[in-house]
Amino acid sequence: MYGWVGQILRVNLSDGTVKKEALDPVEIQNYIGARGLGTRLWTKECDPKMDPLSEANNLIFMTGPLTGTMATNAGRYNVICKAPLTGTMAASNAGGYWGPELKYAGYDGIVFEGQSEKQVYLWINDGEVELRCAEHLWGKDVNETTDTLREETNINARVACIGPAGENLVKYACILNDYTRAAGRSGVGAVMGSKNLKAIVVRGTGGVKVADSDAFMNALIRARKMVADHPVTGQGLPAYGTQILINILDQSGGLPVHNFRDSGTFPNADATSGETLAKTYLVRNKGCMGCNIGCGRIVNVPDGPYKSFGEGPEYEAGWSFGADCGIDDLAAIIKANNYCNELGMDPITLGSTIACAFELYEIGAITEKDAGCPMRFGDAATMVELARKTAFREGMGDDLAEGSYRMASKYGHPELSMTCKKQEMAAYDPRALQGMGLSYATNNRGGCHVRGYMTSPEILGLPEKLDNLATEGKAGWTKTFQDLTAAVDSAGICLFLTFAIGAPEISEQMIAATGIDYTVEELMKAGERIWNMERLFNITNGFTKKDDSLPPRLLKDPIKIGPCKGSVNKLDVMLPEYYELRGWDSEGRPTSEKLQELDIQ
Repeated sequence: MYGWVGQILRVNLSDGTVKKEALDPVEIQNYIGARGLGTRLWTKECDPKMDPLSEANNLIFMTGPLTGTMATNAGRYNVICKAPLTGTMAASNAGGYWGPELKYAGYDGIVFEGQSEKQVYLWINDGEVELRCAEHLWGKDVNETTDTLREETNINARVACIGPAGENLVKYACILNDYTRAAGRSGVGAVMGSKNLKAIVVRGTGGVKVADSDAFMNALIRARKMVADHPVTGQGLPAYGTQILINILDQSGGLPVHNFRDSGTFPNADATSGETLAKTYLVRNKGCMGCNIGCGRIVNVPDGPYKSFGEGPEYEAGWSFGADCGIDDLAAIIKANNYCNELGMDPITLGSTIACAFELYEIGAITEKDAGCPMRFGDAATMVELARKTAFREGMGDDLAEGSYRMASKYGHPELSMTCKKQEMAAYDPRALQGMGLSYATNNRGGCHVRGYMTSPEILGLPEKLDNLATEGKAGWTKTFQDLTAAVDSAGICLFLTFAIGAPEISEQMIAATGIDYTVEELMKAGERIWNMERLFNITNGFTKKDDSLPPRLLKDPIKIGPCKGSVNKLDVMLPEYYELRGWDSEGRPTSEKLQELDIQ
């Protein structure tokens, strides 16, 4: 095969056996890899109605055909399982170097079945594979675990592991590789912890073959130039990282504030921005394998109560610990984000859940006796301490570890959870970005911003500027972005590339790498196939049209200040057209004709 290795590992944690399996060429072509192929394998083998933390929930690590090649930003892989936070399919995406290393060791992916009686890690050294004892690693954070395992195995090995949050089954625990690259959302780290699997360590010395090396080099040279020449990927992101969006969203009137209650603009937003980060704590930027963007931020807070060194925050963490919690102390935001990296948690859900707790406290639903301390918007010290406590389920951290929907329901106000399908939305207010609201509501894994990033046309004007407050045409744009993202995720490349390049450039690289005629039409059809497959999983698991919605606040309470003052999200206008364009019935179910067209069985 070209692009793909054509082989996966199957690890049964219950009996300790490991075997190698060939991949089905037809399935590969139809579902590409990573998110698509991993989800296809999962849905063929597992009962969608099982408890996500049971041993029956297979945990699948899967790369794409471009992962580990010289393609633009080709360091991505996906972790697939039923999500503890939402009950949807997780398919969390991570970058760095771990995914390519797995390919270089000779495997496209790993399927973990069952549950180990003892704490273990998997060591892959090219063709040699073994389960080893991890009892001495349990309780260690991500940095300690990674350092220890590289010393035990090979200093050049790549490590993907969980921290204490995964061990303690925090519903949104992450899996981190290369210290700070995270399969971040939906709770894949909790599934790994439930299996008593601490880490997967990989050392590979092979490579990835491509079908037409000359055509592939020509394609990637053109694509890399487009990325380098683009103002977002060649200038904005390298200089200021994704935190550049703080001021952009604030000025556009779409920055969520105080648990989306006081959204529009945030006083002193610039104090938490990428521009301010660059002037204060930034050491250097950082990229993943094959990256010519370098949006990652290595930061150092040299002294004070929030002294720390690490990577980030990205825009989402900067917002969730910042404006959403009413905090403009950048050092505190960095400290909370570093806790997420070190202890293994999703900062979007964590910060959003703390913001929800602050509002619950403010209205008296959570008392000081419940919380163990006052919890108010703007209290940076409390926010940072709650972040630490959550990983260990200490005190109020035990409620926070369940995510905002379960916590808010416990205290009698589920409507204050800013979630779709129980997953917290990211840093874009759907009242100010109508298409982003539709994307959130219809997303297969809940409130996810990266599976149909409508902020790109609505705010950034890419590939063209849309009126962010208009609903006309948003259903079609949303469907296109969702299908393209499914293909991009499955190919094993970075979503940020799509600011500068599109389906034609990705198609060109896919054809040259794999030798398969992935025209733009076929690439988009594969993305649509993947999206519909995920939709069928949700329907089988009990999700219905009523779950394609937004929190009541966003449909009823207008934005109070800023350029989008007076706006609510008009989901009811967009949703019927979206269903029609998808080829679904009025209840949001794929028709038999659509399934036949996509060859989904």
